[in-house]
Amino acid sequence: MRNPIQVSKPVIAPDERARVDQVLQSGMIASGKVVEEFEQKFSAYCGCKFGIATSNGTTALHAALQTLGIGKGDKVLTTPFTFIASTNSIAYCGATPVFGDIDPKTYNLDPESARAILAKQRDIKAILLVHLYGLPCDMDAFLRLKKEFGVLLIEDCAQAHGATYGGRKVGSIGDIGVFSFYATKNLTTGEGGMIVTHDESVSKCIRKLINHGRTGQYEHDILGYNYRMTNIAAAIGIGQLEKLDTNNRRRQEIAARYTREFSALPWLKVPHVPAGSTHVYHQYTLRTPRRDTFRKYLGDNQIGSFIVYPLPNCQQPLYRGTCDCDPKGDRICGNSINASAEVLSIPVHPYLTKDDIEHIVSTVKKFH
Repeated sequence: MRNPIQVSKPVIAPDERARVDQVLQSGMIASGKVVEEFEQKFSAYCGCKFGIATSNGTTALHAALQTLGIGKGDKVLTTPFTFIASTNSIAYCGATPVFGDIDPKTYNLDPESARAILAKQRDIKAILLVHLYGLPCDMDAFLRLKKEFGVLLIEDCAQAHGATYGGRKVGSIGDIGVFSFYATKNLTTGEGGMIVTHDESVSKCIRKLINHGRTGQYEHDILGYNYRMTNIAAAIGIGQLEKLDTNNRRRQEIAARYTREFSALPWLKVPHVPAGSTHVYHQYTLRTPRRDTFRKYLGDNQIGSFIVYPLPNCQQPLYRGTCDCDPKGDRICGNSINASAEVLSIPVHPYLTKDDIEHIVSTVKKFH
């Protein structure tokens, strides 16, 4: 029997282990020069002037929103079809998440749904976008909404390291960009996050906020947090960054093969990539009304899969009742609720072997 094919496979390469060993031998394992190097290299990669590393993607989102002035009583428009950390970061600030619906082709927040909500709720202060699965949102449309309604635009790029829209890297297009380096991401440090911005004053405020509100060695003038990244994590990140484009290209090659093979299957929908966008395939997400049967079939054939996400945030117990949805999904968040019942992500990580890919392709095509 073949070994199971994993949906994700974090790999820490020998050169990254060597970088970590250097940090350990130096004795400077907390936040320091290695973190600064990672911040500079990652922000430059994104096309931004400043980068601030954090302990994880959620702390990065919280710090970014708070620095932009999101606070108690504010409203932030966002997608319900994402990991709950995106929504929770709004609540951490004392603000209220307002859910729009997704485009059923891209699974990203639908600009038209967002427009309708912004027109009705003129007190919404910001839009928090999520570039889901590695595909950028329709940034031109959201930049128009930003200008028309005077809202802030935050990019959650936790699944989209290196993705581009109109030739620009995600994270560099809105007011601020936020990344996660969780274990399964296209670039990992185990845990970790990064905020990128073009605004020096925003950068300085975030840096103070994530370091206990510190102005001097033992002086603090705001209530801050301990959201710092360690040199150990940054050492891994520097090595991972050097391989990111190569690994993303490999993901794209695998995804292209899947799409060629699966597009003609009448029971299955493959990912849609609009013109002008590059998808980095943190997830290769299929869609079928026979999702649960299909998933069991894949598992029986030693192919891992994952439902991302089985329950939209508008229907999470924590947030249930916060938007005008019903269980059938035929109101505001209907596309999100319907997608959650049909999506399934299959392995697309860059360490799949040729035999793995052939097995996945042939197995999927035999399902009937």
